[in-house]
Amino acid sequence: MANVIVYNHAYRFTHFSQTETTRPKKPEELNLKEKVTALFKGVSVPKPVNHLEPSIPYSTFYLQSHNQLEGWEIPSEISKGVVILFHGYMSCKANTMPYAMAFYNKGYHIIAIDFMGHGGSQGLETTIGFKEGLDVKVALDYAKEKFPGQEIILHGSSMGAVAIMKSIEQYDIKPDKIILECPFGSMLETAKGRFEVMGLPTSPLAQWLILFGGWQTGFDAFEHNPIEYAKEIEIPSLLLNGGKDARVSKKEIDAIYNNLAGKKSVRILENSAHQIYLTNDGPAWNAAVDEFLGVKLH
Repeated sequence: MANVIVYNHAYRFTHFSQTETTRPKKPEELNLKEKVTALFKGVSVPKPVNHLEPSIPYSTFYLQSHNQLEGWEIPSEISKGVVILFHGYMSCKANTMPYAMAFYNKGYHIIAIDFMGHGGSQGLETTIGFKEGLDVKVALDYAKEKFPGQEIILHGSSMGAVAIMKSIEQYDIKPDKIILECPFGSMLETAKGRFEVMGLPTSPLAQWLILFGGWQTGFDAFEHNPIEYAKEIEIPSLLLNGGKDARVSKKEIDAIYNNLAGKKSVRILENSAHQIYLTNDGPAWNAAVDEFLGVKLH
């Protein structure tokens, strides 16, 4: 029975639904009855949909990775460089638009990508940043061809940050700089967090979750370890996390930061949880990013 329960959890954790339309509550928001139902059936998650479009002129383009990916491109007349935005789990490129506008206002071309299974990209499967490393590589290759000689910065939130790290580790991609927001330390740690917020024992449920999740999507989830990926990253890096983040611990952030091999800086944004940092810490986020990018404040 326990194996069946966790198998269902793993499948719904890594596969979105074509029939569901309502985004589920966060695990910590469930009442007792809902937690029991979620425990036995898992939580069915609708495929994330882009609910808005950029408010300024943009174009849509498509790239081929594991699946066909959909991207948006917002050109800048100032052209200080290119920022490629990568969203988090159960999200989409529309949700990166606050960051897109912030970087656009600093003078950067913007590229925003839907990972496989998300938004306008094909598929229903996600590997929480593992296979998505190829999506990052494909997007970077596109930007290098479209904007030759320009500085290219990769920005990723949560799963997006992990996918950037995986892409560097696996494909040896070479952007000029990377901004990593709230990457988890390992797949095992993020699986434990899934059960912790529901008040359920983490062992052996977390281990079973990533075992089955890996089987179902064709990768070794036990090896999905951004703390280890960090050892291969010599690219200048800015690491950010929220002081109120209940999903990614300070211990994980410290371990990633200590392992980053190149020039690096870290900032904890004290008013933010696992969210877009511009919401509660806009001035602090802008100050950290401007310092990292060498942008002069106006």
